[in-house]
Amino acid sequence: MSSKPDQLSSPEKIKYHAELLGNRIKKRYAHLSKKFRKQGIECFRLYDWDIPEIRAVVDWYKEEAVIGEYVRWQTGDDWLPAMAQAVADALNIPLEKVHQRRRQTGSQGKPRYSKIASHGKRFEVQERGLKFWVNLDDFLDTGLFSDHRDTRVIIHELAAGKNFLNLFSYTGAFSCAAASGGAKTTTSVDRSETYLKWANDNLALNGFSGPNHRLEQSDVFRFLQSAYKKKNQFDLAFVDPPSFFQNEKDGTSFDVNDDHVMLIQEVLKVMKPGSPVFFSTNHQRFAPKLEDLYARDLKEITPKTIPEDYRNQQIHRCWKMIAL
Repeated sequence: MSSKPDQLSSPEKIKYHAELLGNRIKKRYAHLSKKFRKQGIECFRLYDWDIPEIRAVVDWYKEEAVIGEYVRWQTGDDWLPAMAQAVADALNIPLEKVHQRRRQTGSQGKPRYSKIASHGKRFEVQERGLKFWVNLDDFLDTGLFSDHRDTRVIIHELAAGKNFLNLFSYTGAFSCAAASGGAKTTTSVDRSETYLKWANDNLALNGFSGPNHRLEQSDVFRFLQSAYKKKNQFDLAFVDPPSFFQNEKDGTSFDVNDDHVMLIQEVLKVMKPGSPVFFSTNHQRFAPKLEDLYARDLKEITPKTIPEDYRNQQIHRCWKMIAL
């Protein structure tokens, strides 16, 4: 098409966007699917807001897709369904296998993994020999963050014989990676009973269960203080806090920009000297203040942890440090 209508919600503009998105999806799927199939990867990003006008992301999950629109008032109610149809056509799958999300920017203070439905339907996907349960309907996020796929490889390769600590563990993907790498123990800590049960299911799906794989429903700071008092120590840790958190029940709150130094300091207290600690955040305006931590060899490793299917090279940021 030679012209681009001005109104984002006009039928002409929606059609134009659908054509652009469909063509992009076809090319990306053809490029990525064969390569990832050889690596045993069934979940990857097909579209990452590649075209500025088309404010969306599209992720592939085995035989289904999730499209998330970054909402703006100009697009109206018809835009997202039309983009979903374009994705279905491009991938040659039924429309009901394209799951639609509306994401809000600037959602400070809102829950990280808020529930949006209660269908309870989930299915198994694979990632480099690991298996995970995903749910494409009930939550804003699906249970597996593919942007940390390569970070899980790093944890896997370091885990042999280690006591691994996974803070803000969500559905336990990193605990599975550590266990598969030969971790002596894994400890997964999260406030959510729902996600800890999900983590337990993921561990069991990969053949890991029993007392060596602990699941702790707790505020992370409370857990760390208790572990320090008990002189419990770990020798590998992954810490991936939410950008913002507020708990109305106990009045606690967390802001990664304000509180990350205090959090990492508490983590370092329960680490054996010489132990690697990985800290990550997906806050897009994160301002690190890591200079005075009681650690050595502090280094940002973000480029090593962003998979090739993510155009946004700061979908997350990640640092490695060694406890003193």
